[in-house]
Amino acid sequence: MKHYIKLLRPKQWAKNLFLFIPLFFAGKMFEFDKILLLIGGFFAYSFLASSIYIINDYRDIEDDKKHPEKQFRPLAAGTVKKNIALIISVLLALGGFFIGYLLDNSGKFNLILGLYFVLNLSYSLGLKNLSIVDILIVAAGFLLRVKGGSVLANIETTSWLNIMTFLLALFMSIAKRRDDVILKLETGTDMRKSIKGYSIEFLNTLLGLFCAILIVSYINYTVSETGHRNFGHRLYYTSVFVIAGIMRYLQITFIQNKAGSPTEILYKDRFIQITLLLWIASFFVILYLKDATFFQ
Repeated sequence: MKHYIKLLRPKQWAKNLFLFIPLFFAGKMFEFDKILLLIGGFFAYSFLASSIYIINDYRDIEDDKKHPEKQFRPLAAGTVKKNIALIISVLLALGGFFIGYLLDNSGKFNLILGLYFVLNLSYSLGLKNLSIVDILIVAAGFLLRVKGGSVLANIETTSWLNIMTFLLALFMSIAKRRDDVILKLETGTDMRKSIKGYSIEFLNTLLGLFCAILIVSYINYTVSETGHRNFGHRLYYTSVFVIAGIMRYLQITFIQNKAGSPTEILYKDRFIQITLLLWIASFFVILYLKDATFFQ
């Protein structure tokens, strides 16, 4: 059973927490009816994501066998039969869309799910081999998660929120590609065809560029009219945790060369975890104590 669970890559489901971002930034995290809808949406996206992961692993069996870590994936290791894996993939996809229909029978949420599925399926079937296009598709997937959350929670996302989501996803994707390039230099084997379009110098430049744009965009949001309306005039206090988190991610990327899996960093790095918790806590403090004398 553990091999079938591993096949689904449930650790990667953490990415689908991006569905809750619209509700969080709208300052409505205690509207439990919307939270229940978003939990359902979380599983809809997770089922679709696992379906695509299986297809991706099926197509990359030979390449994964050469990878120091991916060789232990169930299909590459031969612990799960190929035909059974494909059946599971189809059932997961059907299950994801069925959940989507139950949550929103207007079809809007399933439309976004469909875009997410087609985009990521196209990625697995070949677009991941195109440099630059590959990281743009990954970033677009995160943006579609946010859009899905906004539809379920019936909250309009702002341009600032969409921009920050896309930039953050690009930033993490670039750091991940940097790890792939380093692995190629160390082993002499191309783990991804798109790696031929990247170099350490190019990716370092992109990381510095998007890091700066991301921080500036976040600070601009904290002092914008939308940020003030939702959280008050002291939202910029939270910038310190964003900057600290980005600095730590850069440290992991440049010093430790371990940015290959953002979800692994989230699960294991204490600094990132504490920074994230403090960032969330600061939002709640500012939201519910914004009228207190201290915040005037």
